[in-house]
Amino acid sequence: MAAGSSHLRHMAREPLVPPRPPCALYLITPPAIPDLSAFAKTLGEALDAGSVAALQIRLKDVSDEAVLAAVEALKPVAQARGVAVILNDRPDLASRFGCDGVHVGQSDASYAEARRTMGPNAMIGVTCHDSRELAMDAAEAGADYVAFGAFFPTSTKETTHRPEIDILTIWQETVETPCVAIGGITVQNAAELARAGADFVAVSGAVWNHPDGPAAAVREFDQVLAAAF
Repeated sequence: MAAGSSHLRHMAREPLVPPRPPCALYLITPPAIPDLSAFAKTLGEALDAGSVAALQIRLKDVSDEAVLAAVEALKPVAQARGVAVILNDRPDLASRFGCDGVHVGQSDASYAEARRTMGPNAMIGVTCHDSRELAMDAAEAGADYVAFGAFFPTSTKETTHRPEIDILTIWQETVETPCVAIGGITVQNAAELARAGADFVAVSGAVWNHPDGPAAAVREFDQVLAAAF
């Protein structure tokens, strides 16, 4: 398992005992990657530009073969830099392709199914939208992290849930399982989420579509998240 997966897994802390670790960047791929070779190079440059805890490979409406090709191209780049590789939606493929973990939504495989498929050492995260009840269920079942969002409008995927930011604060003060904030996160709003209680901010478009390139984006997120503490 990549070193980053250990970082993500062991972010649990004693409630209300400062200081907690700084919020970290959780990077998500674009939903389509036309040129894997070129993107792998871009990814390496981005990961070298700052601290990234995890890379989620999230491709939409593609074949299992395309997912495998993406994992084969991107996993070595991330793991060589100590960044955990998490596959979206598919515990079966995550296990088969040797990913560090899987992220499941409420309409995907259940946490229990994912754990049975992935085994005891894999990292499993669960989408919980705007619901502390769903998050508590996932945490009590053993999830390594829960994800809340979308906090802001996003063009990356269609969203229907918009949690209040204080859900992060309440979670941080009461539960040890780490939380990820997702949805429309930019350099301009990431610090607000970090201060509110996010252990990680999940970002896609704001990195890959940055006018100065993904490496510049990661550097900026690194600085903003560090300054939030």
